[in-house]
Amino acid sequence: MKKPAVRNSWHSLLTLVFLTFSGAASAYDCTNLPEYQDGMTLPADGKVQAIGNAYQCDVNGWCSLGGAYAPGTGWAWQYAWTDLGVCDGTSSSSSSSSSSSSSSSSSSSSSSSSSSSTSSSSSGGELPACPSQSWQQGSVYTGNSDPVFVPPDWMCTAKWWTQGEPNPNDPWGAWECVKCNPSSSSSSSSSSSSSSSSSSSSSSSSSSSSSSSSSGGTGGKLLAGYFTEWGIYDRNYHPKNLVTSGSAEKLTHIVFAFGNVTNGQCVLGDSYADYDRFYSAAESVDGTSDDWNSTEVRGLFGQFKKLKAMYPHLKIVWSFGGWTWSGGFGQAAANATAFADQCYGLVNDPRWAGVFDGIDIDWEYPNECGLTCDTSGFDSYRVLMQALRARFGNQLVTSAIGAGESKLLAADYGGAAQYLDFYMIMTYDFFGAWAKNGPTAPHSPLNDWAGMPIQGFSTDHGIDTLLSLGVPANKVLLGIGFYGRGWTGVTQAAPGGTATGAAAGTYEAGIEDYKVLKGSCPITGQIAGTNYAYCGNNWWSYDDPATIRAKMQYANGRGLGGAFFWETNGDTANGELISAMKSGL
Repeated sequence: MKKPAVRNSWHSLLTLVFLTFSGAASAYDCTNLPEYQDGMTLPADGKVQAIGNAYQCDVNGWCSLGGAYAPGTGWAWQYAWTDLGVCDGTSSSSSSSSSSSSSSSSSSSSSSSSSSSTSSSSSGGELPACPSQSWQQGSVYTGNSDPVFVPPDWMCTAKWWTQGEPNPNDPWGAWECVKCNPSSSSSSSSSSSSSSSSSSSSSSSSSSSSSSSSSGGTGGKLLAGYFTEWGIYDRNYHPKNLVTSGSAEKLTHIVFAFGNVTNGQCVLGDSYADYDRFYSAAESVDGTSDDWNSTEVRGLFGQFKKLKAMYPHLKIVWSFGGWTWSGGFGQAAANATAFADQCYGLVNDPRWAGVFDGIDIDWEYPNECGLTCDTSGFDSYRVLMQALRARFGNQLVTSAIGAGESKLLAADYGGAAQYLDFYMIMTYDFFGAWAKNGPTAPHSPLNDWAGMPIQGFSTDHGIDTLLSLGVPANKVLLGIGFYGRGWTGVTQAAPGGTATGAAAGTYEAGIEDYKVLKGSCPITGQIAGTNYAYCGNNWWSYDDPATIRAKMQYANGRGLGGAFFWETNGDTANGELISAMKSGL
C-alpha cells in the first residue's frame, strides 16, 4: 500500500523528541515482549516493544497496519497504542544507545538538530527549541521541508505536499506537530533552517508551478458534484439550494444525472424535470419566475442556464448511464461514431443551447457486471471515448468509473485516458448491506486494514491501480459519498460484526444522507481513514468534514486533479461537506 508521506531526518528527531517528552517516564519490563513488526497479529490488549519502549495495542486493526500506525514512529500511532514506558534492564540500555545514535545522526544533518538534542538530554525535561522559520501562508511544504514554528509553541513538519495551515490537533492532516520551547531558539539553526526551508519551498513551488500548468495548480483543483434529476421530487432539492448553501461558488463542475442509453442512443431521462417544470420566483435561482409565454427553456435546464449566468466559472456536463441505465452501452460501442453523433445533438439541442459544456459517461461497467453484465470486450470503452472526443471536439468529455481492481483491469482505461478531460473514480460503495449478514465494514475506506472483508477494496488501492495503467494523476478526481451505508441487527460497535439486514433509510434501505445521519446516528469511531457509527443495533459508515479534509490532503499528496462527490442533496443546508472539500483542496 503506497503512502503519501515522505519522511526525512527531521522526522527521526521529532519522533525522538516526542518519545522523550510524552510523559511516559516510568520503566517497563520488556523481557518477554516481542519486537513489533508491521502486519503482526496481536491479541486484545497485546503488548510489544519498539525503539526501546513498551506499547499496548488499543485498536487491533490499526496496530497491525504499520506505517502511520507503527508504535512510536507512525504519525498516527497514538490513536492505536498506549505508551507503557521505557523498557528497563537490557532493553533500556539498548534504547539509550539507539537514541544516542539517532541523536548523533540527526545532529550531523543539522546544527539545529544537534542543539535541540543536546539541550533535551542535558536538561532531562526541557522541550526542544522552536524552529526559527515560521509557517508562511501560500508557501509550499513537502516531506523534505524543515519543520516550521506554529504559535504559540508547536514545531510542525509536513508529511507530504501541502500549502495548508498546520493544525496540531488534527492527526489525519498533512502536518505532524510536537511541542517546542519558543524562548530557546538557536541562532545557528536560523540561517540553516531558513535557507533550507526557503530553498525547499522555492524548489517545491517551482516544481508545483511546472506541473500545475496541466492540472490547474492548487488554486485550479477541480471540484465536481453530481446533481440528480429525481432530487426535485421527494427530496425537494433544486438548483437554488446550491446558491442558498453557498456551494455554487465553490464548485467548478456540476454533473447532471442521468440521461438514459438505449438502442445505441442518448435519451432524455425525465423530460418534465429537465425542461418543462415551471419554476416560480421563490424557487428560481435568480428570483425570476418562468414565463409560460416565453420560448426560454424551463425546468432544470432553465435553472442551470441561470445558474451559469450567475456563476460564469461553472461548467455543467450531462451524464448518461449510471447503475440503472448502463445496459445500452455495449450496443452503443458497436457503432460508436453514430452514438457520438446522436449524443452530441441531444446535449447541444438548440432548445437548451449553452446549458451543457460536454458529456459524462457513467458506464457501469464495460466488459464487467453491474446491474447487467457487459461482454463488449476490453477495447469497447476506449473506442467509445475516442468517438465521443472526435465529435465533441473542445467540449468536455468525462467519465465516472469503478474503483475495484477487477473492474479497472477489465477495460482499456489507460488507452482511453487521452480522450478524456478527467476520470471520476467512484471510491465509495466498497462494502454495504447487499451482504445482508455483514460483516460490517466502511463503504469508503481510504486504505486497507487488517481483517477487511475483501483485501484491496479501498481508495488507495483503487488509485494505485488506475495510475498503474498509465492514467495521468492530474486527470483523476477522487470520489466522496455524501451518504452512509448501514446494517441493522448488529451487536458490536467495532467493524467486522454480523447483521440481520439493511438498516432503514429515508428513501432506500441500507443508505442514508449525511445530513440525516450526523444527527440520527453520530460517529462513534474511525477506521481506515473514515468513520463508523453504532446506535441501537444499527451500524453505519460515512465521511464527515474532518475525514473529507484528510482525503483531500491525500488527493493533493497523490497529485490528483481534484475531487468529486455523489451527490448534492446529501449535504447540509449550509453545504458543510462541499466546504470541507473546497478547503481541503
